[in-house]
Amino acid sequence: MTVNVGTLVGPAPHPTLSPAGRGREGRANSTLSPQGKASSTLSPQGRGQGEGWGTSVAIVDLSRPETPREVSYAALDASCDAVAAGLTARGLGRGDRVGILALNRTEYIEALYGTMRAGAVPVPLNIKLPAESLAFIAKDANLSLLFVDAAHRKVAPDVPAVDFDANYAEFLKPGPFAPVEPEADDICLQPYTSGSTGRPKGVLLTHAGQAWQIDALVKARRMTPDDRVLVAAPLYHKNALVWTKVGMAAGASLVLLARFDQRLYVESIGRYQVTRLSGVPTMFHLVLNDPALASTDKSSVRFIGVGSAPASPALFEALHRAFPNAAASNGYGVTEAGPVMFANHPEGKPRPATSIGYPLAGCEIRLDPGPDEGVLLTRNPGVMLAYHNLPEETARRLKDGWFDTSDVCRRDADGFYYFVGRTDDMFVCGGENVYPGDVEGTLERHPDVLQAAVLPVDHTLKGQVPVAFVVARPGSGLTEQAVKEWALTHGPAYQHPRRVFLVHELPLAGTNKIDRAALKARALAAPPASPRGG
Repeated sequence: MTVNVGTLVGPAPHPTLSPAGRGREGRANSTLSPQGKASSTLSPQGRGQGEGWGTSVAIVDLSRPETPREVSYAALDASCDAVAAGLTARGLGRGDRVGILALNRTEYIEALYGTMRAGAVPVPLNIKLPAESLAFIAKDANLSLLFVDAAHRKVAPDVPAVDFDANYAEFLKPGPFAPVEPEADDICLQPYTSGSTGRPKGVLLTHAGQAWQIDALVKARRMTPDDRVLVAAPLYHKNALVWTKVGMAAGASLVLLARFDQRLYVESIGRYQVTRLSGVPTMFHLVLNDPALASTDKSSVRFIGVGSAPASPALFEALHRAFPNAAASNGYGVTEAGPVMFANHPEGKPRPATSIGYPLAGCEIRLDPGPDEGVLLTRNPGVMLAYHNLPEETARRLKDGWFDTSDVCRRDADGFYYFVGRTDDMFVCGGENVYPGDVEGTLERHPDVLQAAVLPVDHTLKGQVPVAFVVARPGSGLTEQAVKEWALTHGPAYQHPRRVFLVHELPLAGTNKIDRAALKARALAAPPASPRGG
């Protein structure tokens, strides 16, 4: 039987998933105060059957920081059922697409899980897309309904809507709901890629594949009901979605911010005794530079996941100094490919700071051409079924179950993998192939470089040359010339950046990745590089 992913809510081991590796079974947090949690005993049976399950805190909702809400697992579970019943009452069910366009909040998670319980398919929408792109997705996905918040009504596509801030309560149909039992290939989620290389593409993820992924990550990350996970990345993005699904299945508590706010993020760490932090490198640079961090109690933090972009050794060193009780790791994921393929070494070998990890149990990996460097391909139960309405693109990227990530990676002697760059980002400089990620890795090994972003600009003689935007360690006195000399000393000459822009921080795009378009505009506005030499 295939589990409905929408039911994976609550601290008890789920009978449809393997209970092994779920940490301290039978434990759950009954309240979550700023001082921490009290625990009560749970029975090991399925969803909602343990004593204390009803009062265990699922979400600390800080979408309105002045009035925080604590939502129990029992209340969340009931609301998910009420969403499912509300959809069914409108005639929606198996296979129907339901969009979600909102900032992070409890109702977003209710809509996400409730839609899956009804057999329908949630389609999380990027809130930073323009109205035209949102309209394209609505048409492409054939949305039957849209959940929206007040902040995004004006850009919402023209489909029937339920407004979290207006008629949501009237939409809900309280009472028990029998979740739809999906087939193995039934779709549970249809996220859209960022569309950085064209129109956004819908990705079809199955209930069976996501149930495998969730179970594998709960075990690999050793998640327990005593965990408190701080989520500030947007819920339409894989980073936040993965932590939400894994945290919910483990019975952990999510401390949920509407959006990333560095001061609220820092204050929440100590106030709610957060155990796990997640985010992208730029977010953590901002956190580390926030003056409030010094006076924040950080002793509870034991894991930091840095994802969605490569991170520098200097950033990991800074994180270790600020959070001495925590292990920090460099995450990697691809929406179409699980999305997570790597974890720690099964034999406990230390994970190098800049490594993206060791293959997750049950996940096949190969490098083309290999053997130790090449384009990363993966085959695992979480790989997408297909791109929505794009059979030719599906055939190009997915062959015999192997998904081509278009990312170049390398493998070391211990089997740990490292991100090198995207084939899509590769450019030619004087006849040589240059991967921006490779150059960024070279620059970020400099002890005074916290973060680097490299991109190509046109050059009269070379075709294109690299330029770099660099965030320096505060007080280091790093100069443009020092960065160039480091690149020339530690890498091939053709890869060295012809211009270096020293900046306080790198701008973020809608998915909390570096906004390379903004950086490209700034580089083009600067005086052109000399056509001589280089």
